[in-house]
Amino acid sequence: MIVLKFGGTSVGSSAAIRRVGSIIQERLERQPFVVVSAVGGVTDRLFELRDLCLEEQAWDDSFAKLCEIHRTILEELELDAQLVDGLLEELKGLLGELAAAGECTPKALDHLVSFGERMSSRLVAGHLLTLGLESCAVDAFDAGLVTDGRFQRARPLDDVNSRIQEACSALAGVVVVTGYIARDEEGNITTLGRGGSDYSASIFGAALGSEEIQIWTDVDGVMTADPRIVENARPLETLSFEEAAELAFYGARVIHPATMIPAVDQDIPIRVLNTHRPDFPGTLILADLAEDARGVKSITSKSHVSVVNVVAPRMLDQYGFLARVADVFSRFEVVVDIIATSEVSIAFTTQGRGQLDSAIDELKEFCRVDVYHDREQISVVGEGIRDRIGFASEVFDVLGELKVNVELISFGATRINLSFLVGEGQAADVVRGLHKRLFES
Repeated sequence: MIVLKFGGTSVGSSAAIRRVGSIIQERLERQPFVVVSAVGGVTDRLFELRDLCLEEQAWDDSFAKLCEIHRTILEELELDAQLVDGLLEELKGLLGELAAAGECTPKALDHLVSFGERMSSRLVAGHLLTLGLESCAVDAFDAGLVTDGRFQRARPLDDVNSRIQEACSALAGVVVVTGYIARDEEGNITTLGRGGSDYSASIFGAALGSEEIQIWTDVDGVMTADPRIVENARPLETLSFEEAAELAFYGARVIHPATMIPAVDQDIPIRVLNTHRPDFPGTLILADLAEDARGVKSITSKSHVSVVNVVAPRMLDQYGFLARVADVFSRFEVVVDIIATSEVSIAFTTQGRGQLDSAIDELKEFCRVDVYHDREQISVVGEGIRDRIGFASEVFDVLGELKVNVELISFGATRINLSFLVGEGQAADVVRGLHKRLFES
């Protein structure tokens, strides 16, 4: 059995869903289990509807457009025009409640954004039926995916594998499951975080003993750099789980950062493929790589990074200072990317403001804090790069040629990642320069 996950662009139109149908048909012998994202752009539209409701603005036109998107696909696929009417009515009622209340709790938001995947699964399963394939659309929570109650960032319960196995044992044909969403033990809909459909696919793949997890996107695999930045970026044949996890965490948009965890636990290969070129082999992600497959793999970047410098007062014990700062990070759930320390100071980076401001307010009660926003982070990833003589020199030669100042560096924390910070608007030029030196020379 294989798990096939299709992202938003892969189910973004009737033509795209027809391609998905063909891909599934060609893999019937491998017993495909399908996970789908919302139709491309729909999740963003659902967030927009939330904002319109809270701002007391008319949301009818935006809701009508959402209905039109799905009904156009239904018509073009020659499916029952009422296939998603029940879900649209439920969504309309929820929007009315939000507008009346003037607030949207995390619980209500997860319920709201769940409609994208719930509708797209019906579209894909409905199309498979027209192809003569036995198929059913199933909400992930009805397929056994139960999580804790942390809305927007839920994680599966420890016994999720047995729950999924029991729930899916009664399902027949090609199962089309919603990505991204789940439900807690109290019956509330939860989500796994933006882009969480990859994570859903990995959870189901691990629980059901899949031989391979396939992530279908609109690119040829994991690339040496973002092709929107580097014209000559090329797909990679193989990656290790560690390399893929680092790339995902440090800005690569092909795979959700949490995707690796269930796959690593069960040693299940992940393959990233292009729905527009289904015969292209894509990128295979494995637990271990052959020696000749090691080396620099990819350069990634992310923007809107904040740098926080924390300096201890003279009278504070040094060991107590570090422990106290770590406690603040933990309680406010601030995720740290890069960290550098000296005897009485800490510099760290984080992305997304979240509760950072509240954490900083508490830090200021016992130390000096300086914050700099809108920095850009660049990471060069590949197994064995720390052992490559002259590698760091190559990287910093490029920075010198571009006259770019480095604000923070992390190298050696892992054997596969060199990360550093540059100023706002500089990342694209640095990525292009590094790609030319490391991959095109």
